[in-house]
Amino acid sequence: MATRKKTGRRHPLASAALLIIGLVAAGGASAAVSTVANAEPSGAAAHSQALTMQDGAELFRANCASCHGLNAEGTENGVSLIGVGAASVDFQVMTGRMPMAFQGPQALQRDPQFTQEQSDAMGDWIASLAPGPERPSDELLDTAQVDDEGVANGGVLFRINCAMCHNVAGAGGALTEGKFAPNLHDIDAAHIYEAMLTGPQNMPVFNDNNISPEEKREIIAYLHYLDENPSPGGFDLGALGPVSEGLFIWIFGLGGVVAITVWLTSRPN
Repeated sequence: MATRKKTGRRHPLASAALLIIGLVAAGGASAAVSTVANAEPSGAAAHSQALTMQDGAELFRANCASCHGLNAEGTENGVSLIGVGAASVDFQVMTGRMPMAFQGPQALQRDPQFTQEQSDAMGDWIASLAPGPERPSDELLDTAQVDDEGVANGGVLFRINCAMCHNVAGAGGALTEGKFAPNLHDIDAAHIYEAMLTGPQNMPVFNDNNISPEEKREIIAYLHYLDENPSPGGFDLGALGPVSEGLFIWIFGLGGVVAITVWLTSRPN
């Protein structure tokens, strides 16, 4: 009885199966890391009663001193926080960027690891070390008093000062060396104001001499207007901007027309 000779070739679907297995494994590992990074802290971080400045100092030394030093003086692993103010602490802590889950090109936004009371206590202690930007008041964040003209002015200010990194529609964009300007949709008004005031990551500082408190409020109102009013033209292609969207039309739109033309003219043959 003749036996089938082995050719030593892989099955045609073997490569595809290996690729799928690799992608599933990578996705599972990424999900596991994200779950650990966003895990709720235990002990002191679960407690939300009124805290004092001394409580803030203890929280800081327990959770932040390994990088920023026991007295916020900074180390080789983290910058000095003397003079950054309570606004910077609130932005970094309540957007989950600090404490960092792992070292990387920039801190990533995630679920906050502390309550608002704990963040405020740490911010008050940092503010006691040296003067710095304060957390914005409710009045500065009240966009209800911004009229349509103010929203339009906020759009102009945003396009002049922010769109080169964050995109004209606030969709974010890539920067150098693995860094990026984040998406600005559905962001708390306080965190937008604090980002302008403190200049986190690669963002420049827009103090009140550059952009007044009223203009900051108009920019926030404009971003919230974008949240509430989706693209009137339908699918917005991710709001990537006119260059990227124009390239998409040239490649896929014109390419599709050429492909249909070739197909129609080849049928008689």
